[in-house]
This record gives sequence, structure tokens and C-alpha cells, in this order.
Amino acid sequence: QVQLVESGGGLVQAGGSLRLSCAASGRTFSNYAVGWFRQAPGKEREFVVGISWRGDSTYYRDSVKGRFTISRDNAKNTVYLQMNSLKPEDTAVYYCAADRSLFGTPQAMEVLNLPKDWGQGTQVTVSS
Repeated sequence: QVQLVESGGGLVQAGGSLRLSCAASGRTFSNYAVGWFRQAPGKEREFVVGISWRGDSTYYRDSVKGRFTISRDNAKNTVYLQMNSLKPEDTAVYYCAADRSLFGTPQAMEVLNLPKDWGQGTQVTVSS
């Protein structure tokens, strides 16, 4: 199991930027794909973006393409989500999750009911 701690959330105006971090400890983080997810009030949790274990492949939901960028630094056991041009509809609690299968793909992270380890989440609020 891996422990994940998200940080970097906050309140920002529409058009602004935030950078989220997901720090990992526990099992060898660098062998697993990681994803960012979000859950808005009254809505189901949804996939946002995934990154491969080596960081050389990514997969984004359409609504964040061109605005969000995921990256990882395996030496620091950390995954980042750079969010630019934020919109009010991006308001949600953002979670990172690590795959429990070795060397998984970022596309597989989109399947929420596959086994993952989750962080506690960080609130992102975008005001209009």
C-alpha cells in the first residue's frame, strides 16, 4: 500500500492557476501509474488525468486538455498537477490515486473501480 498526501489547493479567480502536489510514501511509487480525480458537491468522482509509471505517457479528460498538465518526479515520490485557465466548473475536491497494478497505463486509471490507493483530497475553488 502507498500513502498519498495532496496539497496546493485553494481559492482562485477564474482564469487563474494552481499547482497541486501528491506526495507518496510506502511501496515503490515509481513502479505505478498515478491519476488525479475530482469530485464536485453532489456529483460522482471523475477521472481528470493519468500518468504512466515512467512519466512518459499521459491521458487527459477532454475538458482539461490544454489547461492542465500532469508530471511526476519519481526521485521525490511526487506527482504534480499544474492547472491553468481555471474555470468555476473546475471547483471540486481533487484526489490523487496510485494504481495497485505494476506498470499500469494512464488510460487504465480512468476506470475508477480498479484497485487504487487514494489520498485524502485537497479543495480547489474557482470563483467567477
